[in-house]
Amino acid sequence: MGDLSLSSADWYDAETTTFGDRVTGAREAAGLGQAELAKRLGVKIKTVRGWENDQAEPRANKLSMLAGILGVSMMWLLSGQGEGLDSPERLETVDEDMERLLLDIRQMRQEQTQLAERMGRLEKRLRAALAGA
Repeated sequence: MGDLSLSSADWYDAETTTFGDRVTGAREAAGLGQAELAKRLGVKIKTVRGWENDQAEPRANKLSMLAGILGVSMMWLLSGQGEGLDSPERLETVDEDMERLLLDIRQMRQEQTQLAERMGRLEKRLRAALAGA
């Protein structure tokens, strides 16, 4: 059997991982279980399992929410390119203050995603009200 470990150079890159691998890794890095992630996304746990097992991929709206909750870009989830997870070696070298900053940024991204979704729902209600007027 060959060496299956990932070096820091290919950690979560498109060549060595799948969509499901990246979702699983980002979920674990965010400290979330499958059930908690499913609840936050408003989907069933089997849906999250299907994504992580590469049996399905989320629709665009759920992909956007997923990226926001996990603190990674949608492009990274889909292709391994863009803003995603750092290698374990990189994470170990971040001091406590920097880690807090990173967590704050991830929280802000999540809040931004939630606000964008709320704004979209309000815009949809407004359009419906204007169409009926």
